[in-house]
Amino acid sequence: MSTHRRAAVLGSPIAHSLSPVLHRAAYAELGLDHWSYDRFEVDEQALPGFIEGLDGSWAGLSLTMPLKRAIIPLLDGISDTAASVEAVNTVVFGEDGRRTGDNTDIPGMVAALRERGVEKVESAAILGAGATASSALAALSGICAGPVTAYVRSAARADEMRGWGERLGVDIRIAAWAEAERALTAPLVIATTPAGAADALAGAVPERPGTLFDVLYEPWPTRLASAWAERGGAVVGGLDLLVHQAVLQVEQMTGRSPAPLAAMRRAGEQALAAR
Repeated sequence: MSTHRRAAVLGSPIAHSLSPVLHRAAYAELGLDHWSYDRFEVDEQALPGFIEGLDGSWAGLSLTMPLKRAIIPLLDGISDTAASVEAVNTVVFGEDGRRTGDNTDIPGMVAALRERGVEKVESAAILGAGATASSALAALSGICAGPVTAYVRSAARADEMRGWGERLGVDIRIAAWAEAERALTAPLVIATTPAGAADALAGAVPERPGTLFDVLYEPWPTRLASAWAERGGAVVGGLDLLVHQAVLQVEQMTGRSPAPLAAMRRAGEQALAAR
């Protein structure tokens, strides 16, 4: 008789998370019928109590906003990848009860780009400077040979990005959001802005665009992604990132590798189409 194993995604708000769809699809494909994956609405205040209340049936957790930093003091250790951006999106519980944090967003970005044939670029641009932008910078530290220009709205965000660049060893340049159209000529553009924020740039896509990685998956395609594809540029979307980071989570939590990427992506596409 197999013992029941549990995993879940935590965050606030959490109702729209696609993680349960992706992880459950993986369990079904791997024949892990004694595994379950749920979602829980948990904010920073409730997080310590939630973690303390977990029993030995728990294998792991996925974390979304606003918990990626709040979880760190509650863990026994974190990976170098997570430490590099001070953000944990994955917790794995060892048999000894040890809680280890990791960040699968960064290798997930690298894997999503590699899938589209992008392994090295001479330069890159990042639109935005929030939490996802630091993960993008960390991903670029391994694949971008030259400078990365970040287009930001405020001096505080500019300082933050400079700090991340220094920590991650990336040659970072800062530009004002008013000049964001210039970003679109870079061989790789990573858009990390909230829904609608980059819509106005759709009319400025160059004749021969490079690769656009737009981290949004809803609504999809964004106006920028549509315009990019119309011009023949390669587009990597938020669902690609979500699936690739979830693949790594499934592998860490279940100990089974490789996780079924195609089945997980199909489940994600069907769930989005049904919304």
